[in-house]
Amino acid sequence: MSDPVIQVENLGKKYIIGHQQQERYTALRDAIAKGIKSAGSKILSLIGDQKEQTTREEFWAIEDVSFEVNRGDRVGIIGRNGAGKSTLLKILSRITEPTKGRVSIKGRVASLLEVGTGFHGELSGRENIYLNGAILGMSKAEIKRKFDEIVAFAEIEKFLDTPVKRYSSGMYVRLAFAVAAHLDPDILVVDEVLAVGDAAFQNKCLGKMEEVGKQGRTVILVSHSMASIQALANRALFLEKGRTEGISLVTEAVHKYLYGGAFGSAAHFITQDNSNKDAYIVEAKLLNERGEITDRFAVYDPIFIEITWINKNWVPVIVGFQLDNLRGVIVMTAYDTPIDWDGKAKKSEGKYVSNAKIPANLLNANEYIMHISLDSANPRFAYDTHYDAIRFTVYDPMNEKCIARGDFKDPYDYMALFPALEWSWNKGLSEPEDNKFVSTP
Repeated sequence: MSDPVIQVENLGKKYIIGHQQQERYTALRDAIAKGIKSAGSKILSLIGDQKEQTTREEFWAIEDVSFEVNRGDRVGIIGRNGAGKSTLLKILSRITEPTKGRVSIKGRVASLLEVGTGFHGELSGRENIYLNGAILGMSKAEIKRKFDEIVAFAEIEKFLDTPVKRYSSGMYVRLAFAVAAHLDPDILVVDEVLAVGDAAFQNKCLGKMEEVGKQGRTVILVSHSMASIQALANRALFLEKGRTEGISLVTEAVHKYLYGGAFGSAAHFITQDNSNKDAYIVEAKLLNERGEITDRFAVYDPIFIEITWINKNWVPVIVGFQLDNLRGVIVMTAYDTPIDWDGKAKKSEGKYVSNAKIPANLLNANEYIMHISLDSANPRFAYDTHYDAIRFTVYDPMNEKCIARGDFKDPYDYMALFPALEWSWNKGLSEPEDNKFVSTP
């Protein structure tokens, strides 16, 4: 028998977007001229001669969304950037009011939408546990009862009385999650914040959320990691351009996300206007050895990546990408600057083109999803991130011939890598012979 704790009916959220004519980089003389022009425009507007310089557009972040979540369900919400996932979570967390529709929630909601929301940098870890717990609606007695469990889970005993502004990113996210998850919420809402932690911590958090679900409480999780969604969720909601067909089996939602219309142009990604950011990506593309844009590579082909981006406000930028295969496994991450970058990141204002090469005979035959980002020196903050920016295929010609002949059908899709390694051998106890070869997939 179903026991719905969240009921969403015809939900919609509308934003009004203002558009202005795009300007070039602003010099001092431009700022002075703009100030004079602005003052003149205000005077003209008073006498009715000023025309509106901006246009206004309605944008529905989510529209006509309906679904139910039962008590004890662990629901994964998936979709591409801009699909409306964060907007939906903010409405469920009562942070944002919907424009239309109805949401009914039974029970207390604890939300972890951004790492350390409600934390104060000058306060200690101990003080922030009580502060954040109070923000989540817990009494002092409840927080005190759970205090030791929170500290043990976060593994910050030695730094409990240290201001959190001195915490590492790992300590910060551990404490934030520990507070939200241990204060007995009826519904736990978690956005993509767990990506900040290391693999061991992520597994720990997934285990805690599974435990919460088994206790009859409800978990709502947004993640771009299909592995996390499939490991935790028993149901899933696929959002595309603010709409959904409702909650389904996890396998069905993941299949729609990976194989359906969630992706745009495969090998060439162009962003919309991001000029309000300090640094932003303009476009990214995949090229073969002939310099042609393509989304299909043989296992013995190198893959060339070209990312064009703008540094608008003289900030230090690290360019990076992550590759996932269609099983949700993170195959690799790469950055154009060493992690101990020590101020070597590009700081100057202007336009850049970053190039990288994935060597031949490294990736296994599979389909891959590429996420790209412009990261900062702060591990908790990125200037610009685009999940699911590019999708491409690596194929094995030999295997495809075998499949065509009907000899066998084994696409090796369980393996992340299939590298060609250098091998040597010898006979028994004799001296090694001069026999070496490089394996080829």
